[in-house]
Amino acid sequence: MDIQIHASAAPFSTKNTSIQDTRRSVTYHPTIWGDYFLAYTSNDILAHEEQERQRLKEEVKKLLAAAPDDSLYKLDLINAIQHLGVGYHFEKEIEKSLKHIYETYHESHNKQNNDVHTVALRFRLLRQQGYYVPCDVFNKFKDCQGKFEDSLISDVPGLLSLYEAAHFGAHGEEILEEALKFSTSHLGSMIHQVSNSLSRQVSDALEMPIQKTLTRLGVKKFLSIYQESGEDMLLNFAKLDFNIVQKMHQKELSDVTRWWKALEFGKILPFARDRMVECYFWILCVYFEPEYSLARKILTKIIAMVSIIDDIYDVYGTLDELKLFTDAIEMWDFSAGDQLPSYMQYFYKSLLDVYLEAEKDLGKIGKSYRVHYSIDEMKKLVRAYFEEAKWTYNGYTPTLEEYMKVALVSSAYMMLSTTSLIGMGELVTKEAFDWISSEPLSVRASSIICRLMDDMVGHGFEQKITAVECYIKEKGASKEDAFAVFQMQVMNAWKDINQECLNSDAVPMAVLLRVVNLTRVINLLYKDSDGYTNSKTKLKDFIMSILIQPATISN
Repeated sequence: MDIQIHASAAPFSTKNTSIQDTRRSVTYHPTIWGDYFLAYTSNDILAHEEQERQRLKEEVKKLLAAAPDDSLYKLDLINAIQHLGVGYHFEKEIEKSLKHIYETYHESHNKQNNDVHTVALRFRLLRQQGYYVPCDVFNKFKDCQGKFEDSLISDVPGLLSLYEAAHFGAHGEEILEEALKFSTSHLGSMIHQVSNSLSRQVSDALEMPIQKTLTRLGVKKFLSIYQESGEDMLLNFAKLDFNIVQKMHQKELSDVTRWWKALEFGKILPFARDRMVECYFWILCVYFEPEYSLARKILTKIIAMVSIIDDIYDVYGTLDELKLFTDAIEMWDFSAGDQLPSYMQYFYKSLLDVYLEAEKDLGKIGKSYRVHYSIDEMKKLVRAYFEEAKWTYNGYTPTLEEYMKVALVSSAYMMLSTTSLIGMGELVTKEAFDWISSEPLSVRASSIICRLMDDMVGHGFEQKITAVECYIKEKGASKEDAFAVFQMQVMNAWKDINQECLNSDAVPMAVLLRVVNLTRVINLLYKDSDGYTNSKTKLKDFIMSILIQPATISN
């Protein structure tokens, strides 16, 4: 979530300068939303809409129950339900079916009539659910020379399924790497030789495979494709559900916008980015389901505060001021704010108020202890910010190893991963908090992806040290060399995440999915540019798609 500013990428030194010179000059565009979402004051759902949703839900449930397990129809149906964003309604039914498919997997694999679409779809759905199934099932599609058969090239739906399955690979699974190269290459050349519907599917997948797609954005793309050949009843249910849930999200965003506006940070902290709507979108992508409303409220407020803290350390604060602020965070007491500069005092109190409110909300369900895990992570985050600020102010370029040790924490993804759990309900245990705050493989991998993607798009703009500068200086390498190395590390980090999601008995898949979704947001926003800071571009369209524009329901 680091800032992008119009300045030299060289380290910023403040030796022998005045405070006025120390405060860096930045130009952020103001919020593009203003008071727009304040108008959504109600999420009232019409009675007939809710009745129709319940009726269609029961019909879909019957469809699922009637379909034979491991039939291609059942696999396609589960895939469509998940793709349409309504899988959360049928978690028990889907889990029961996939568990049966997993338990009879070898028997199914030995059937002679399994084409590449069936094999790849079954493989992906099971791995997506956290079941480990071996990748050697794809050996049957290789020729005597060990290459994928040429006959697969003309089977575009099968090739597309193979491509999607290959993104769920872990380390050492060379056949999935081969499958990804093979499918990517041939899908790209087939886009203009297939129907419009299939062409759109291929194009969307090459841009963003299912493993990296955020559910609500994926729904909007898939609806138009599915309506050409899918079940009308399931389609109508998905559209209705999307719109009903969207109303809930609009009301939530209205509430947090009102809270944010009342804080008046735009007047008190004019140097900081005003990105309340973008913060809500970020967290909505972590969990969109109605049951996580409290979790969204808490995490949205905290990520919005982190965005301000990020700008205080990267943009505005002097080293002396940042030392006082870091010490105040360590104390975590309202009285500590008395020692801070005036612009920090109000913010510090507001930050502690956010956590106090969360503690009260969670105290109502006997879960207030969870907030302390988030506070501990916030302290770690601020310590990392301060370490980076010292590098910048002293004109010091650390080694890459030294940098990454601090920068993985300053990416804020360790803090956000832990904090994402505090409002989630009974599913999350104290053991889950102990696990996620211990920097497990998937959380470290997510932080690596966040840090390196952020640093690559920020190179040449951010007035602070990034991994790119560290690598170039240490290795005597070019920017292109650094990017190639980091892109490979990002790919390997995705494999780490895939690996920890398979047959994990440490925590439920619902917990792991928060880490996966946080990673998906970074992949979306930082794919080609800093979409958070420069939110006028692609992020504006994403927000409009899932928070303003409803799904169109035909009469």
